[in-house]
Amino acid sequence: TILMGDFNAKVGVDNTGYEDIMGQHGLGERNDNGERFVNLCAFNKMIIGGTIFSHKRIHKTTWVSPDHITENQIDHICINKKFRRTMEDVRARRGADIASDHHLVVTKMKLKLRKH
Repeated sequence: TILMGDFNAKVGVDNTGYEDIMGQHGLGERNDNGERFVNLCAFNKMIIGGTIFSHKRIHKTTWVSPDHITENQIDHICINKKFRRTMEDVRARRGADIASDHHLVVTKMKLKLRKH
């Protein structure tokens, strides 16, 4: 299972109690939507990809306010915990021309496909 989208959920850097589903490389502090999102991921045994990989702030920020002051990580890509090792990177790409105030979030995955 892959879950991705704009959840308006700030999960933050504190992974206390959620070490099995998120890393410490989020951005900012958790908000109410972030708390609900973390609980949803924990219940469904999903990893929050953007918190696992260490990146500069520019590659963690998925949304910037119109005044360019507030930056948040509110868009996420999550996968089932048992496929954690397939996820090699998650980052925001600023250069994508997608006519949005959100940045494109990209994951790099390595899949081993079996022949039947």
